[in-house]
Amino acid sequence: MNLGPRSAAGDRDRVGDLVADAHEWVRRRAAIGPRSRRARRFAHFGAGSIICFPPAALFGENAIRIGSEVMIGPNVSLSAGMSPGQALISDRIVVLGDRCLIGRGSSISGHLSIEIGDDVYFGPNVFVTDQNHAGTDPTLPIGRQAAPEKPVRIGAGSWIGTNAVILPGVTVGTRAIVGAGAIVTRDVPAGAVAVGAPARVVTDAGPGLRV
Repeated sequence: MNLGPRSAAGDRDRVGDLVADAHEWVRRRAAIGPRSRRARRFAHFGAGSIICFPPAALFGENAIRIGSEVMIGPNVSLSAGMSPGQALISDRIVVLGDRCLIGRGSSISGHLSIEIGDDVYFGPNVFVTDQNHAGTDPTLPIGRQAAPEKPVRIGAGSWIGTNAVILPGVTVGTRAIVGAGAIVTRDVPAGAVAVGAPARVVTDAGPGLRV
């Protein structure tokens, strides 16, 4: 029996609703929270924190510490070390303070030390790493040469804009702003605003800057 275009459209709508409901059910149930089995892999996983589903790369959890009331968006890569199962130098390679927000699609890749203070907000697709490649040996591809790791610090209350990149050895001061798309290769003072590639400070209003 031909039910006609109106009935067929209704069937598609109902199927679409079922798929959307199933996706929402999976998203909620698969998120990592403090009581989940996956949270026990972390060196610390604070109360009220969540890693939204789906994560991207997620390994080295025994060297990752997540504070309380942290929200880590979907498709975020969070890693300590070069690969899963690697013996790590400490259980504090990646540290997130309390009440941080890590935007979807961001990546935090720690090898030595990345510390993010309390109340730090990331926009989507932020990249933070404490290791980079080198080009000192002309006989080897760049991808097979690693520069020495340098610790990264992001001060409490800072805002890191969409698509920003924080490179090894950088300290971002408290309540600083890193603009969208900035590539940060040197320190950003407390309360400053840094934009561009490479990033430069365009405003330095001190720690009293309001955002």
